[in-house]
Amino acid sequence: MHDFQYRQGELYCEDVPLSRIAKEVGTPCYVYSHATLLRHFRAYDSAFQNIPHIVAFAMKANSNLAILRLLAREGSGVDIVSGGELYRARQAEVPTSKIVFAGVGKSREEIRDALKSDILMFNVESSAELHAIDEVAAEMGVRARVALRINPDIDPKTHPYISTGLKKSKFGISADRALEEFKLASSLKHIEVVGVHKHIGSQLTDVTPFVEALRKVLGLVEALKAQEIGIRYVNIGGGLGITYADESPPRPQDLADAISPLVRDLKCVLIMEPGRVIVGNAGVLVTKVLYTKEGEAKRFMIVDAAMNDLIRPSLYGAYHDIRPIREAAAHGERKTVDVVGPVCESGDFLAKDRSMPEAKPGELLAVMSAGAYGFVMSSNYNSRPRAPEVLVKGGEMHVIRARETYADLVRGETIPDFLR
Repeated sequence: MHDFQYRQGELYCEDVPLSRIAKEVGTPCYVYSHATLLRHFRAYDSAFQNIPHIVAFAMKANSNLAILRLLAREGSGVDIVSGGELYRARQAEVPTSKIVFAGVGKSREEIRDALKSDILMFNVESSAELHAIDEVAAEMGVRARVALRINPDIDPKTHPYISTGLKKSKFGISADRALEEFKLASSLKHIEVVGVHKHIGSQLTDVTPFVEALRKVLGLVEALKAQEIGIRYVNIGGGLGITYADESPPRPQDLADAISPLVRDLKCVLIMEPGRVIVGNAGVLVTKVLYTKEGEAKRFMIVDAAMNDLIRPSLYGAYHDIRPIREAAAHGERKTVDVVGPVCESGDFLAKDRSMPEAKPGELLAVMSAGAYGFVMSSNYNSRPRAPEVLVKGGEMHVIRARETYADLVRGETIPDFLR
């Protein structure tokens, strides 16, 4: 459920018409609903209320400071994958005791910064990384808390680009080698083994892969106990899907109901890393129609948002519903069109062969379900300034990121003297 609804003939975010936001900040722009963010986080958190747990929001889905701060005030931690995300989390005042650091390519500088911040733990993805963390911790005279990320080789039945738990994936340590790697970790002087981590993929629409992967992890936990390697945290990752088109993904409560019997007597803290399910349907991308074009083989609707603003359709072939801001326009004559942007690439599209109501130049459209992996994956390709972000709370709108300017595009660049 989200708070983008038609009222009085146009699409609103909570109590603010999207047309007003477009008028004040221009298009394209990202708009997020405060009420939706709260509802989604609370639904996830409360589903596991009977189990000791930490919700560590996967901030790669949306790393705006205001959103991170909003979630932190609700008790959320964060799952980070870079030093930049650590910096953002600290700026948003996320408690470092609720920060977990994942990712296959942590640099020594990033490891050092995380140890200085005294984060909860690293999710370690390889032997080489384990040794690097041990060496940096030794230089600093501290012990690093770690969980080893295990690759359970479970098919999450999602897009190949967002499947992370198969044998061919770059992520995690093979389940066959897990016990050996835990013994290695336990032998290192500056490593403190505290947990097991797994994450099998994103946009999952069935809880069965979650359960299968967790059973494998719990079997490993029992084997570790037999080796006197105590585990205090079991990190089940994230990946719960959302509705983009006609999917019927499980609710957080469905996931909790499926796995609670497995972990109720575990005597470990459960860590979860939801991202998309919290922010995905809490945001839209508002764009304006620039032109319509009748080609020999296709009709095109050319808008001012492009692949640099929202790359998911181009990168994954992802579907995003596109709705006219004017409700009357939503009921107009429909035609099959490609919705494309101004970027000079054939792959620049937001929708292909989509049955859409006719729209005239100047009409506003909302690209739905754009709160996750939207702005965070945007770029300045074709020297296009990145879009602003707006957070709506009731009848208030707050610009939480200003639109970039042309001057922003060249900040940090210099022309050497020999070219002057």
